Amino acid sequence: MECPKCHAAMEQVSFGSTEVERCTSCGGIWFEPLEKDQLKSLKKSEEIDTGDPKAGKTYNKIDRIDCPVCGAQMLRLVDARQSHIWYEGCPVCYGVFFDAGEFADYKTETVTDFFKDLMTPERV
Repeated sequence: MECPKCHAAMEQVSFGSTEVERCTSCGGIWFEPLEKDQLKSLKKSEEIDTGDPKAGKTYNKIDRIDCPVCGAQMLRLVDARQSHIWYEGCPVCYGVFFDAGEFADYKTETVTDFFKDLMTPERV
């Protein structure tokens, strides 16, 4: 599989019985349907998000991408509970792509999310 953001190779990474694909260059993570929610509930699963969050913020600006599985144009999404987290989702195969650092942020909900949400502009 090729990364939808930087087009580098993706590698399979396992946590428990769940396998996701992580970019070998930018550190973005591809989740098949339901995998992000399964991993969110598991202790220490944020360890799969080894990419540099600063690089993730740079790649987050690239938001018109094609699905690496089926080729459909992905939708730009905002997490309902943490509106500062912007990610891409496929309307056909329902996979999602998080930039480096986004899954670790998604997994951990704290009071600082309120302030991050206030500082984040609306996604257009």
